[in-house]
Amino acid sequence: MIIIENDHLYVAIHPKGAELQELRNKHTGINHMWSGDPNYWGKFSPILFPIVGTLKDNTYMYNGNEYTLPRHGFARDRTFIAEQLSPVAATFTLKDDAETRINYPFPFKLEVHYQLDDDQLTCRYTVSNTGESDLLFSLGAHPAFAVPMEMEGINSGYEDHFLVFDRSSQLLRYKLNDGLISENTTVVELEQGRLPLSSSLFSEDALVMKGLPDTEIRIESNMHTHGLSFRWEGFPFFGIWAAPGAPFVCLEPWCGIADSVNHNKELAEKEGVERLPPGDMWTRHWLLKPF
Repeated sequence: MIIIENDHLYVAIHPKGAELQELRNKHTGINHMWSGDPNYWGKFSPILFPIVGTLKDNTYMYNGNEYTLPRHGFARDRTFIAEQLSPVAATFTLKDDAETRINYPFPFKLEVHYQLDDDQLTCRYTVSNTGESDLLFSLGAHPAFAVPMEMEGINSGYEDHFLVFDRSSQLLRYKLNDGLISENTTVVELEQGRLPLSSSLFSEDALVMKGLPDTEIRIESNMHTHGLSFRWEGFPFFGIWAAPGAPFVCLEPWCGIADSVNHNKELAEKEGVERLPPGDMWTRHWLLKPF
C-alpha cells in the first residue's frame, strides 16, 4: 500500500489497479471510502480501462478481427508500477504487454497520479499512445464512498444521506438492459438539486447519464454538517450506482460508455470511444474534498 498524507488527509492506494482504498479526514476521523466488503462488492475505486461498462456479447471488432474484454476492461485487475514521488504525491503506471495485446492490440501507457493539496485530493489520468496507429480506448472512474459516514457519537442510516448537484434540477437516465444501454430513458426529478439516497434507487442497476451539466456533486447528511465534494471536468458520461443494500454510493465520471443494445460491435464506431493519434497524450482528472 502506498500512503500519502498531510495535516488534513490520509490517503492509501494499492498498486493493484492503482486503487484508492482510503481517504481519511484527519479533523473529523471520517474515512470517506467504502470498506470493500466482498459480501456486497469487493472493490473500492476501480479504474475502468480500456473500456467502460459492458461490450455486446463481451466482444468487439477491430481491423476485421474479434476480441474479448470483460466488463470495464482489465486495468482494475492489473498491478501498476508504483512510484512515491513525495509524501503527498504518487504515480502508478501500467503499460501494454504480451498479455494485454491478446485482447487489446494497442500499445499504450496509462499513468494515474494522486496528489494532495491542503484538504483536497486530485486523481489525474494520463494515457499515452506509444504505438504507430491511433489508440482507441475509453476510461472511467468508479470510486465508492461510504454511506453512512461513520462519526463518533452520531448514528445515521443510508436514507439520512443525499447527493447535491450544482446545476441539475432533473436527471435524464438511460436505462440498462443486461448491462447495455437501451433506448428507454426516464426522468429522475431532484428536490432543489438533491437526490435522496435509498435502497430502492438502484433496484434497476446504475443511473447512467449523458451530457450531465454538473461539475460537482456533494454527499451530505441530514444528521450532521460534514460530507464530501466530488468535482470533475471533461467527462461526457456519468454513472451513479450502489450494490443492493450496500452502505456506499459510487460517483462515476466516464469518457466512454457501455455498448448500446443495437451496437454493431465495431470499436471505431463505439459511442464515446476516444481516438488518440500516435505519440499524443490524453488527460482527465477529478478531485475530492472532505468537509
